[in-house]
Amino acid sequence: MSTQVHDNVKQYYGSRLESTCDLQTSAACSLPCRPMPKSAIEALNLVHPEVTKRFSRHSYPERLSYCSHLKIARFFGCGLPVPEKLQGCRILDLGSGSGRDCYALSKLVGETGHVTGIDMTEELEKFGFEKPNTTFLQGYMEKLTAAGVENDSMDIIVSNCVICLCPDKKTVLREAYKVLKEGGELYYSDMYASNVVPDHLKEDSVLWGEGMGGSLYWRDFISLVQEVGFSTPHLISASHIEVHNCELKKKAGDISYASGTYRLFKLPKKLEMSSGIVTYKGTVPDYPCQLEFDSSHCFKKDVALQVDGEMAAILQCSRFSPDFCIQKYGHLSPFLLADNLGSSVKQCSKTGKAPGGCGET
Repeated sequence: MSTQVHDNVKQYYGSRLESTCDLQTSAACSLPCRPMPKSAIEALNLVHPEVTKRFSRHSYPERLSYCSHLKIARFFGCGLPVPEKLQGCRILDLGSGSGRDCYALSKLVGETGHVTGIDMTEELEKFGFEKPNTTFLQGYMEKLTAAGVENDSMDIIVSNCVICLCPDKKTVLREAYKVLKEGGELYYSDMYASNVVPDHLKEDSVLWGEGMGGSLYWRDFISLVQEVGFSTPHLISASHIEVHNCELKKKAGDISYASGTYRLFKLPKKLEMSSGIVTYKGTVPDYPCQLEFDSSHCFKKDVALQVDGEMAAILQCSRFSPDFCIQKYGHLSPFLLADNLGSSVKQCSKTGKAPGGCGET
């Protein structure tokens, strides 16, 4: 499966980069757009020192405190892909690298869950509960089943700034779709370009290693995942990526880059989608008052909210189903809407009389 692109990436991350701060962009230290839950911070703080021991202080000192706090010295991602409600879930991490995300997630899924990391580099050591709940596979994201990942076996797939390094992104997404269960989620961060990256930039090994050469134009990404079969991608957070190297910035020209975290779901193919009114119960751990599902949907406890058919289907078919009361309808019923709004007619518009007297003479 190994291609020249794969070999270049292995060399770039295996020998050229000693630590996060050797990267030529701000991708790995992009500040999160919303606070992390306490449980995720605690899990990250439990990551073994071996994962973070080679921290380099010689470059980008302004980012040192943030990188140190999140223990990402040997971490080359561009986001923090930690979705909600992970207890008991089976999670696959595409491009697990140093293993930081896997180790943190293994704490969050608990002893009844399991985390599998796959990377084309050598295997990593395991640590965690008395009975290990973490497995590392050596293989390619384009060949998940060949690496030992069964179809329809995963509740969640996470990935952190590695799909931009893959030469065949459509195949990666197809493989991810195959191994997810129905109702499962792909929750991942990646680098995106403001315009289509021209071919001559894709051939530059340094630009590719930095994620710049292989970044998708963000609109093409949306079309691609829907073509594979996923739901509409829901943007959770985003931040600008600064290119610190003047030579690379000059090569990129007018193309700018951003990191974005999206969530998308594998919905049943024959599911009838109809809009509805949903009410969050406040039962997702760490989110008792409101659940910020993405940048456009914030569900407050006990507050009814009208959503489109696809969002209603996502909430109904995913692991979030027990956390919502869902009232679906084909065409909006005036009676259902009136019930949820708590409104009623106070007087007849013709006579000005109270209900029951309308039409009386």
